[in-house]
Amino acid sequence: MTAPSLREVIDVLDTAYPPSLAEGWDSVGLVAGDPADPVRKVLLAVDATEAVVDEALEWGAQLLLVHHPLLLRGVDTVGAHTPKGALIHRLIRGGCALFTAHTNADRANPGVSDALADALGLTGLRPLEPKPEAATDKWVVMVPSDSADTVRQALFDAGAGALGNYTECSWTTSGTGQFRPGGAADPTVGELGELERVEEARIEVIAPRRSRSRVLAALRTAHPYEEPAFDVLELAELPSARGLGRVGELPETVTLAEFAESVAAALPATVWGVRAAGDPERPIRTVAVCGGSGDSFLDTAAALGVDAYLTADLRHHPADEHLRAGGPALVDVAHWASEYPWCAQAQEVLDASFAARDGWETRVSLLRTDPWTTAAVRAVP
Repeated sequence: MTAPSLREVIDVLDTAYPPSLAEGWDSVGLVAGDPADPVRKVLLAVDATEAVVDEALEWGAQLLLVHHPLLLRGVDTVGAHTPKGALIHRLIRGGCALFTAHTNADRANPGVSDALADALGLTGLRPLEPKPEAATDKWVVMVPSDSADTVRQALFDAGAGALGNYTECSWTTSGTGQFRPGGAADPTVGELGELERVEEARIEVIAPRRSRSRVLAALRTAHPYEEPAFDVLELAELPSARGLGRVGELPETVTLAEFAESVAAALPATVWGVRAAGDPERPIRTVAVCGGSGDSFLDTAAALGVDAYLTADLRHHPADEHLRAGGPALVDVAHWASEYPWCAQAQEVLDASFAARDGWETRVSLLRTDPWTTAAVRAVP
């Protein structure tokens, strides 16, 4: 089998980590590369640092897949005279595309926090902050029975009728509609001033709320009536298995000190290791985790009543106030270390689709892109 194109690889990544899950401020997807180019080697890393780019080019990768965006904030140049621009130029000259899956990978199921939770041995995972299912409308359309198939197909073509892995889903019942044309009406059936009764079909379909304008335009175009009768009902938002962070259970209860030791053993080593806040003898069984910077979820973790909350980049005052308020114990790990397990997860996603293709290889970079390089620790009295 021939090597997949970059477009095929992107399609797989977008399915696993839908761009629609990304935060509005985020920058995800293809940064550089031609979707028509073949891909045989993919290097995965958390960051596109100079050393990681060196590794990708020396190995002959056609794609560098990273978690953190190289170009997150607005830029007005990617000239080679800038540090980030120089990396982009090197990748392009070397025939290596760059692709980012960031907050969309954080919210995916499975995603970044699932990989972190799995590394720690947590089970029974559920989101720390669930993301509701996509906002959905229910469309109810009344149409003459002999035009029902035409209108139904137009709704489907506009994006309605999808339910999970199923498409062209609808519900239809029959009844009698009535109307009396008046004024400047130009009725398809019936006469001005005369009461008309018509055998009609009531078609019900669901559609993403973002498709509302497109569905409405298709309905009006396909419907035979001058003034079609329809309802649009906004369905309630439902929680999903997607979202930021995860909550799970340890196989057995351990002390906070023991849990911190197990975290240090499970995650890649960093110079300042793992910090824990709270009574070292506190029993820990239910744990919330959030890969990356997660101090915005301190209150969420406390409200869920977990025994410990593990994340990265915790700050002094929020952590202190959280503990004073009786919140769960805190475990602070390096940002890079908390997200590194995702690389192996994304590797499995790609290999599941392309391992049988000619020349396909993936590799997780072993380079530590944690920016901290040394530490000096004095014993606590």
